[in-house]
Amino acid sequence: MPTVPTAANDTRPRYERLAEEFHAAIDDGRLPPGSRLPSIRETAQSRGLSINTVVAAYHQLEARGQVEARPQSGYFVSARWPSAAMQPTPATLPQEPPALPDSAVLDRIAAVVAAQANPATIDLSLACPKRSDAYPDKTLSRIAAETARRQPELLTDYSLPPGPLRLRQAICRHAHDLGMTLEADEIILTNGCMEALQLALRGVTRPGDTIAIESPTYFNLLSLADHLGLKTIEIPTHPERGMALDALELLLAEGRVQAVVCMPNVHNPLGTGMPLEAKQRLATLARDYRVPVIEDVLYAELQYAMPLSPAVKAFDHDGWVIVCTSYTKTLAPGLRVGWMHAGRFHQRIAALKFSASIAQPAFLGEVLGAYLDTGGYAQHLRRLRRLSAAQVNRLCGLVNTHFPAGTQVARPTGGFLVWIELPPGCDGNRLCDAALTQGITITPGSVFSPSGRHTRHIRLSGCHNFSDRHIHALVTLGQLAHRQQD
Repeated sequence: MPTVPTAANDTRPRYERLAEEFHAAIDDGRLPPGSRLPSIRETAQSRGLSINTVVAAYHQLEARGQVEARPQSGYFVSARWPSAAMQPTPATLPQEPPALPDSAVLDRIAAVVAAQANPATIDLSLACPKRSDAYPDKTLSRIAAETARRQPELLTDYSLPPGPLRLRQAICRHAHDLGMTLEADEIILTNGCMEALQLALRGVTRPGDTIAIESPTYFNLLSLADHLGLKTIEIPTHPERGMALDALELLLAEGRVQAVVCMPNVHNPLGTGMPLEAKQRLATLARDYRVPVIEDVLYAELQYAMPLSPAVKAFDHDGWVIVCTSYTKTLAPGLRVGWMHAGRFHQRIAALKFSASIAQPAFLGEVLGAYLDTGGYAQHLRRLRRLSAAQVNRLCGLVNTHFPAGTQVARPTGGFLVWIELPPGCDGNRLCDAALTQGITITPGSVFSPSGRHTRHIRLSGCHNFSDRHIHALVTLGQLAHRQQD
């Protein structure tokens, strides 16, 4: 049984302390991959703990992806991950001048999206769960039917902003989980997170302005910047330390950027999060230099560990942080319901929303608000986190087994995306092209940079059931990577 010294003043709940003991034992090899944890009853008896305390500790380890539950067998230590892919985070200014995203990168993004839409391909890149058990579709269908019966006027009346109060109040309640204290009349409902990001950028920039973005960053942000005529400058982003804030501050001090766009919690594509103190510093930089920070929290609720690490917005007291998100990744992709809080830019961005699309459908908003009021969202998120952690762990086990030696993985802290660095001799673009000839879709690392960097990286997703077809595709992908080294 693993044990570690516990400080006398440690006030954490017992289940967290127990989970930390097992965490340390797994990390230092005392509990090797594949080993079985003591049964819940055995641990409870040996420690003098309740069954519920041990169950909570094991569930936390499962959510982190460190252990996996096997029916009728118990809990086992998950397969060892490849070493985390680390990237430098220099404190010096980026050398390249701000520029529009490279046309070759935009063309590559369009090709990836087209391949994803092809039903004949096996999609290993989709950044959204595509499993029948990932969403509460039956509950949402029932609520939709009840809402249509009880409030048929929602289908016939004209939708006007700010949208259903019930939904906006529920959004504010759940925002507390990420440390944000918001008011319902400050919430702007949007058509997914992408419209929120677009409105935020339109609200704080003009064509020709420069925005600081993470590198790597979400690839659709590059298309959006190009469409809005915005130049980009890349800030190196580390899987564990996040955006290089020293480099960012140098740019801010010289007045070279008009806005910052980032994803500090469950980053896409890294799957990792920025440390708490870095988030606090980022909020302070926004205030001190009076430059808006547009924070994408799309996957933030899918962090494995509880309690959730707060958003940068939680440390914003002057309205310089604009938060954008939606329920497309966590609850109902088909509803396309998103929201944003624009801080000191609220009036301008609300007017932009009205001129762009007036308002969101009141019926969909009322359905989602009714679901959030049931209290089932928290339970759904717990299940989705466990599912995502298990999927990612299995995906990384397959990568570890079938990809060339020297392949590295940035270990996610949430969500279902995995950022992989291929060994020398491999190229993500060539691997993507070779995979397409086999009917397999992946996302090359170059599309996550406006200048086409990260050419030895790829992003894979654990969003699908691991059917024989998907496992075979991953094995084939590993074989293709091996051939690049021949």
